[in-house]
Amino acid sequence: MKTKIGILLPLFIIIQLQWLYSQTTQTFPFYDNFLKNGWVFFTSFVVLGGFLALLNLLKVILKMQQIQIYKEMGKEAFEEAETQPFSAIFNRWYKNWTRVVPQEKEHEIMFDHQYDGIRELDNSLPPWWVAMFYVTIIFAGAYMVYYHFTDMGVSSQEAYNIEIKEANAEVKAYLATQANKVDENTAIALMDEASLSAAKSLYGVHCVACHGTMGEGGVGPNFTDNYWIHGGDIKSIFKTIKYGVPEKGMISWQAQLNPSDMQKLGSYILSMKGTNPPNGKEPQGIEVK
Repeated sequence: MKTKIGILLPLFIIIQLQWLYSQTTQTFPFYDNFLKNGWVFFTSFVVLGGFLALLNLLKVILKMQQIQIYKEMGKEAFEEAETQPFSAIFNRWYKNWTRVVPQEKEHEIMFDHQYDGIRELDNSLPPWWVAMFYVTIIFAGAYMVYYHFTDMGVSSQEAYNIEIKEANAEVKAYLATQANKVDENTAIALMDEASLSAAKSLYGVHCVACHGTMGEGGVGPNFTDNYWIHGGDIKSIFKTIKYGVPEKGMISWQAQLNPSDMQKLGSYILSMKGTNPPNGKEPQGIEVK
């Protein structure tokens, strides 16, 4: 009866506190945190109570063994068992737990089957193995409550999202350090809004005079059709911007633009393809589809 009261009383208190707390609009951080994790506290309390009950049960078992000794062997044996140190009692209990069988009696626990002349004994599992087995069960229960039924632990999905966010930040930081190491062999088209917006400003400063406001062409070729004189992929465009075409009057821009800007500018030029602005210059070069 006392055990039932000891378990049900804290459960009743938690339920009542949750009901009372729901009736007020005020917030109390301590009680809010307590009620949010109330079931964890209750579970921990039950586990602790179970452990204490197990210790009490062991005491009862030892007392019953002493009573059995009294019945079978008399008062003197009983008094001797009572005065034995706990280590001796523990050793006897350990022996019963492991069911150690003397070598001369091993035939009594031997299985009938055999393999290559080797026969198996029906020994008890090692105590340390059994203890670890029960510890893992308790740990699994605590882990499940902590990570899946409360806000105290980070779930697998949340941990994954955090790691992805951190990885993206690291990639972004790394790319920022590598931006000016790009060349005509490693350039890639950057079609994100930030890169194109920055490149549009560069185009207005350095390219409009020869290629037109919308890439329609002028002194230089048209960027909006499918024809290219020096190649229409990002690497070829990057190379043309970097080294220029001196014989046609286009200077090299590598002294005025860093590699990152040249890559963005080449990407912006690629984005003009197919826009068909008015007054477009006639196609020049080889068609690239």
